[in-house]
Amino acid sequence: MNPTKELVHNFQELLGQVPEFMQPFILVLAAAVPFLEGEAGAMIGVVGGLNPVLAAAAAAVGNFASVALVVMVTARARTAVTSRVDARAESAAAAAAGTATLVTVPAAKPESKGRLRFKRWLVRFGVPGASILGPLAIPTQFTASILVAGGTSRRWVLLWQGVAIVLWTTITTVLVWSALRFVAGV
Repeated sequence: MNPTKELVHNFQELLGQVPEFMQPFILVLAAAVPFLEGEAGAMIGVVGGLNPVLAAAAAAVGNFASVALVVMVTARARTAVTSRVDARAESAAAAAAGTATLVTVPAAKPESKGRLRFKRWLVRFGVPGASILGPLAIPTQFTASILVAGGTSRRWVLLWQGVAIVLWTTITTVLVWSALRFVAGV
């Protein structure tokens, strides 16, 4: 037995120790983790011997659930911050009653390469392009958070993040299944 077949066989034995009805739930949890996401969740399932369609569906559900949670939390945080800033501005305007005030702004930290790449894609391709291409630079949870914090509609972000999750999870599942089936012979 070649090393790849042996590794896959050992992993399938390990996953086989978990009850069958719990295996998709493990994929849901794995896919909810940023940087693993639906792609890694689907890979774990396919390599573990699960039906590729079940593995992809469970991984996509887990990834989308975590993205939806991040979107809801970020939207609430944005609403709280913007309403607080608006309230401060109104009270400052009322207190100043026409006098000028000096406002100091702290220096911003330099942005990461991934975030800069994401911003270029957002300007160039809009929310659909940033959502679909975003996973090449940063996790979908981060992409969704940046979009919502920037003021994009929650529904629009969730729609395009869902499309991106299904697309990337499907591509990864098909590639892993094909590699195991045709290249490794498992």
